[in-house]
Amino acid sequence: MIRALITCLIVAPGATFADSVVAARTIRSQAILGPADLTMVTADLPGTFSNPDDVIGMEARVVLYAGRPIRASDIGPPALVERNQIVMVYYRAGPLNIVMEGRTLARAGVGDRLRVMNLESRNTVTGIVSQDGSIIVTNTLP
Repeated sequence: MIRALITCLIVAPGATFADSVVAARTIRSQAILGPADLTMVTADLPGTFSNPDDVIGMEARVVLYAGRPIRASDIGPPALVERNQIVMVYYRAGPLNIVMEGRTLARAGVGDRLRVMNLESRNTVTGIVSQDGSIIVTNTLP
């Protein structure tokens, strides 16, 4: 039995590994990742990036430790709006368009969902951050 196992291990072709992106040093959350922050390792790590270009320019959402793989949930687009920032909020529902000022309740980047408090009514709404930093609220958000 053991001879058969050893024979299979010797005869079987070697495993091939893909390259994975890992942090070259410990990186604090909210830091923008650059080429010096990354290194490649030869290991097929599921759920990680294989191309450093996919990671460069992104923002760390959590602390990234040296030598650990970088997963998609660990990074995101750089924040465009900060918590407690005053932004323009555009509500659109069919022909109805409402423009108001709101206070952001978290940090977020372009395309992220974000809760915003209406400064006049103190009600909160959820919208999507647009390129100019304003928030678009529609009645079709899931």
